[in-house]
Amino acid sequence: MKIHEYQAKELFAAFGIPVLRGIVATTAADALKAAREIGLPVVIKAQVLVGSRGKSGGIKIARTFEEVETIAGQILGLTIKGLAVDKVFVTQAIDYTSELYLGFIIDRQTQRVVMMASAAGGVEVEVVARTSPEKIVKTQIDPLIGLRAYEARNVGLKLTGDAKLAGQFSAIARGLYSLMLARDCSLVEINPLVKMNDGKLLALDAKVNLDDNALFRHPELEALRDRAGEDPGETAARDAGLSYVKLDGSIGCVVNGAGLAMATMDLIKLYGGEPANFLDIGGSSSPEKMAIAMKVLLADPNVRAVLVNIFGGITRCDDVARGLLIATGEVGVKVPVVARLTGTNQQEALDILKGSKILFADDMSAAVRKLIEVAK
Repeated sequence: MKIHEYQAKELFAAFGIPVLRGIVATTAADALKAAREIGLPVVIKAQVLVGSRGKSGGIKIARTFEEVETIAGQILGLTIKGLAVDKVFVTQAIDYTSELYLGFIIDRQTQRVVMMASAAGGVEVEVVARTSPEKIVKTQIDPLIGLRAYEARNVGLKLTGDAKLAGQFSAIARGLYSLMLARDCSLVEINPLVKMNDGKLLALDAKVNLDDNALFRHPELEALRDRAGEDPGETAARDAGLSYVKLDGSIGCVVNGAGLAMATMDLIKLYGGEPANFLDIGGSSSPEKMAIAMKVLLADPNVRAVLVNIFGGITRCDDVARGLLIATGEVGVKVPVVARLTGTNQQEALDILKGSKILFADDMSAAVRKLIEVAK
């Protein structure tokens, strides 16, 4: 679960990480009121749950109160990567002398949290990793010991060459690591972490991603969810108990079981297609659940064909078939659908779908090949 910058900064402040005061505004008039309270100049930042806000015109400096109203109105009228901007964060504009990057992420290969830091702050870390990987310092953190002060201090010294700054860097890094553990974050990031003219470090931006699977422990964090800023398909799928991740391809997949879903996507790639999503309906699926899965897929304009690949154990193929009929009846399917239904109540499922426009295949390879053929 992603949260907005202003929300992330509230978490930062609770863990002793220095941030600038800011005020959220939903209208240009509110932004003007905030600027009068904070004092000029101010930075007005779009609050949307995507990156590259600056490149899209979503972050601008206002040096007069007239500019505040004008710029806030312009930003509130933007759509950034498909998401409408309905709020802005007004904060003080400051001068600084240098930028760093600092972030913590989970490395699934080593099963440890990794601290990543770089003197190349202010740009996308993915770009730095791709073009200049030697500029990123990575530190694997022992989960039994945690991030030790001297480890963080050594990284800060390597990046800045200044012992005093290294001490500040260490305190900020340890606060960020504590936040990650205490709030079950999957990512915490400061980009940029800036050195101000007075020699102090400050988190100028803030990014926090929370682990959805741990939100039952943090109801106060679940309350931060901005449904309007999320992909509608992912929201509908989550509410129905489906595991769904949107991808960039054109072939929609409805599968039961994560392993089978991954294998299905691999086969689609093998035969020259591109999966449009990962969607696992789980081990037990009602017709209504299946219908929701189809509706989520068919709402994606990039989907040109749908593969339903079910290996029925606990999942009953006849339930899946009934869900397919519900979905096709309510939505009106305009793309080819290929179904491979094998296992529990397989024959009943085929009888239910007899006479429908759904195409059938006996095995996975045949289903994928047929799907890619009809998708063309």
